[in-house]
Amino acid sequence: MSRAAAAPLAAYVLHSWDWSETSLIVELFTRERGRVVVAAKGAKRPTSQLRPVLLPFQRIAVQLGRTPADEAAEIHTLRTAEWGGGVPPVPAAAMFSAFYCNELLMKLLARQDAFPQLFDAYAGTLGALAADEAAALRAFELVLLRETGLLPELGSETLTLAPLAAARRYTLHPEAGLVADADGLPGADWVRLEAALIAQHADALRAACAPVSTPLRAALRGVLHYHLGHSRLRSRQVFQDVQKLVDTASR
Repeated sequence: MSRAAAAPLAAYVLHSWDWSETSLIVELFTRERGRVVVAAKGAKRPTSQLRPVLLPFQRIAVQLGRTPADEAAEIHTLRTAEWGGGVPPVPAAAMFSAFYCNELLMKLLARQDAFPQLFDAYAGTLGALAADEAAALRAFELVLLRETGLLPELGSETLTLAPLAAARRYTLHPEAGLVADADGLPGADWVRLEAALIAQHADALRAACAPVSTPLRAALRGVLHYHLGHSRLRSRQVFQDVQKLVDTASR
């Protein structure tokens, strides 16, 4: 027997693709159940109530149909979707960064695995991109890596567990974790980042990322690339291609 329909879920649309002439398959990131794939029947019809709601970067409340008897089944039926409000629109200039966040979630999270703190961090990131895009992205990457178990403790050297010296420099290695490196960040910066992560204070984490966002970017991207393996990030490639076109046109 199928279980009763679940209560409404807080969600964001990560990606959607055509299923038929009138319907969509939609990848959702929900607070209560993590990544969920749904069939939005009739969503492409001009008169569909789902059509203006199933858009990226706006918070929605969704209700799914009955959970399939087969717990391994991945595609659920979308019964309703309503605008949830509470998040300002993502600026056009930051749209590529927002798509980048979506792609990271899709590639690094298993389906049907809830990450409520990461969901809240994602929602906060969308709202913070307009203020300091670089700091918002670095903070999101840190929370994503921590929540998925891919980020070591940042207050000590990973291999020796020795506390970091405030003035000594360290870098984040994809395999060895945090190691001493003359080209890395001072220990005080790593400790500050770790304190904000432990406190789960989004504003403090973005503030800690802001002055070191450029060197931190390289370290975090190295870890992300390592765990993504051969999976290429399309959003970054699209951004680079567009930037080349803009640079060429401006010459």
